[in-house]
Amino acid sequence: MEPKKNPKANVGRNSALYFAIGLALMLFLTNFAINYKTYDKSDIDIGQLNLDDELEEEIPIIENKITPPPPPPPPPPAPEVIEVVEDDEEVEETIIESTESSQDDEIVEIEEMVVEEVEEDVPVPFAVIENVPVFPGCENQKSNDAKRKCMSDKITDIVQKRFNKDLASDLGLSGIQRINVMFKIDKSGNIAEVMARGPHPALSKEGEKVVSYIPKMKPGQQRGKPVTVQYVLPIIFQVVD
Repeated sequence: MEPKKNPKANVGRNSALYFAIGLALMLFLTNFAINYKTYDKSDIDIGQLNLDDELEEEIPIIENKITPPPPPPPPPPAPEVIEVVEDDEEVEETIIESTESSQDDEIVEIEEMVVEEVEEDVPVPFAVIENVPVFPGCENQKSNDAKRKCMSDKITDIVQKRFNKDLASDLGLSGIQRINVMFKIDKSGNIAEVMARGPHPALSKEGEKVVSYIPKMKPGQQRGKPVTVQYVLPIIFQVVD
């Protein structure tokens, strides 16, 4: 049996397509309605520039001032009046005499000046003295070297007898000890200006005490005159434990 209706006249055939188109149209209208905005025309800035105010530029007016010319220079001073003095007036002249002597000047003799020699008391070392000091008991020695050796032996004998050898061990010192005693034999033959240097102040003082036992001697001579002689006495000993 054939259908009575025309298949092209079936209304529900494209209903799904129409529904989709209608739904899309409604969504578009809804989105447009939501995002649609209105603005006040008074707040809209159309970006027009008013160039009338900026084109008006103030140009400064420069006044051309005329500088007055400088004042004229002062007139030159009047020439001085030179007075002519007559030659009748006397003028005192200053005469400068020459300091050079002439052959006519009298020569004055100058008396001979006497210069006194000042003797300086400079000590002479014992090793280079011309005539060594003579120690008591060494007068019979003829040569200078013999007198020097005799004096050294006499002083060594005094040191060996008078020096306290136990002092160094009492001070806690050990080994070889050296004391340098320096003194002068003045122009009168006396011992003066005694100084000593040792490893301990007590030993230095002991060295000065030993020198005080040296007797008065005949003073040394240099160029036939008595002089002060410098003498160095080394005292060397060993402390035995």
